[in-house]
Amino acid sequence: MHTIDTDIQEKIEKLEEDINKLKLISSSNEIDLSDKIIDLEKKLDTLKSEACIKLSPYEKVCLSRDIKRPTTKDYIDKICSNFIELHGDRLYKDDPSIIGGIGKIDKFSVTIIGHQKGNDVHENIKRNFGMPHPEGYRKALRLMKQAEKFKRPIITFIDTPGAFCGLEAEERGQGEAIARNLLEMSKLSVPIICFVIGEGGSGGALGIGVGNEICMLEHSVYSVISPEGLSSILFKDASKSKEASEVMKLTSQDLYELKIVDKIIEEPFKGVQQNIEPVSRDIKSFIIDRLNHYENLSEAEIISHRYNKFREIGRCL
Repeated sequence: MHTIDTDIQEKIEKLEEDINKLKLISSSNEIDLSDKIIDLEKKLDTLKSEACIKLSPYEKVCLSRDIKRPTTKDYIDKICSNFIELHGDRLYKDDPSIIGGIGKIDKFSVTIIGHQKGNDVHENIKRNFGMPHPEGYRKALRLMKQAEKFKRPIITFIDTPGAFCGLEAEERGQGEAIARNLLEMSKLSVPIICFVIGEGGSGGALGIGVGNEICMLEHSVYSVISPEGLSSILFKDASKSKEASEVMKLTSQDLYELKIVDKIIEEPFKGVQQNIEPVSRDIKSFIIDRLNHYENLSEAEIISHRYNKFREIGRCL
């Protein structure tokens, strides 16, 4: 788990306590303490920003992997007024490490697809720790093609250490399944909005990550390989993952500066696992705002926008 300067943490906790006391006094005694409360809240925001800036890339990796971190299903429950899960790839079987279905967000009927981890060991085993087999990506593609047929925008939630690399996955065509998704997603005529909510690992993340808009939660990470994988290759020692993460440019701030992601969604001080509500509201607001924008674009303009977005990646390097 991440570590934060003890002095800053104590100051933050003291300020939060003082603010709550003032709010209680203000409401019970009808005394207007709003100016004092606003002043303390500004100081609190500044301290929280300082604490987050001091988080190292590896500490953010640890935060993104926290088993208490909300999953795709948690966000679906918060942002959808109605959701119907659909199963199976119509070729082999259902893959529980990817969930998908049809939901309603404000006035929009959407297709939602995401990697699904568990919040405990038993569910993680059931979900294969969020590492999809080929049938997971084929299920995702089936739902995306269905969304295109019925003119539904697509929302994806990315949270995987990578696609499953076992023998059976390779036998069933893991590489082809991911490559097919990249090809087909690039041509879909409906808008695609992607959110990295935890780990975004390698091709396993890209298999549902070709979008018109790519957003990252503040303490999520997104990279072509895990820090452990890179350190094994670069340093011939998997235990040097902390050093590897320092050079990988995998944090949301790094990728925003490189213009790979379009928006960073702020998290509470100790991560979204502390409070999912404000993050869910921000995700929902962003989705509604962008879907209102894409409503005014033609299918050709939507495809062109996505194509140009990916063509521009790397120009700033």
